[in-house]
Amino acid sequence: MRLKKELIELVVRSVAESEDRELFRKPLVGFSAADDPLYMQLKEIVGSEHLSPQDILPATKTVLSFFIPFSRGVVLSNRKQQSVSTLWAESYLKANALIGEISEKLISYLEGKGIAAASVRATHNFNEKTLKSSWSHRSAAFIAGLGKFGVNRMLITQVGSAGRYGTVFISHQIPADPRPEKEYCIYYQKGGCLVCVNNCPVNALDRDSFDRFKCYDRVLENSQQFTALGHCDVCGKCAAAGPCAIIDNEEKRR
Repeated sequence: MRLKKELIELVVRSVAESEDRELFRKPLVGFSAADDPLYMQLKEIVGSEHLSPQDILPATKTVLSFFIPFSRGVVLSNRKQQSVSTLWAESYLKANALIGEISEKLISYLEGKGIAAASVRATHNFNEKTLKSSWSHRSAAFIAGLGKFGVNRMLITQVGSAGRYGTVFISHQIPADPRPEKEYCIYYQKGGCLVCVNNCPVNALDRDSFDRFKCYDRVLENSQQFTALGHCDVCGKCAAAGPCAIIDNEEKRR
């Protein structure tokens, strides 16, 4: 349990000490067993190309998932206009970079204790023809108990859905966290809402389906708006919209 606490503290401290810390809120960290049966089911749910934890690190016993939630300012900026806000785009890139840095810190820390570890980059680990990932950070985070999927296909955590995920594979047994039973998505709780569905600018999202090709075409189109930032294929209108984007508590959703 001591190692688990140390790893959580490392992630939290890394975000708090980041030069871009004003863009983020306190991160969440969860752990799952590498032999959890749900990992094998991902080949059916996500796609046949999806890897198992052992495909990435053969000695994996534990999968660490972490979520870096965007700040309220970042989320609200992407609600104010039809186009993607520059702040959202910048925060997306900076979050991905920070995830890489944190993953490397975790690996270095673990290796210092004689524990092998590995990671997968935060994004662009998908087949460009099928648009299916070889590793789903959100699915791993679900297995690690960080949240439940909403109608927007985002993982909704106890602090909301707007943010970015990272994964580290660890060759040491660390107790897994329980998965929540409650739904965070209002539509799944009691029906109604669907703000995320109605906010999709290209109608790629429906309550029962998701057109990943429409979505991808949109983010590629958006990337032309941010050529000065580098490759920035973003949108986030379904993640930033509605009461599940930011959750302070069950009575105060933003």
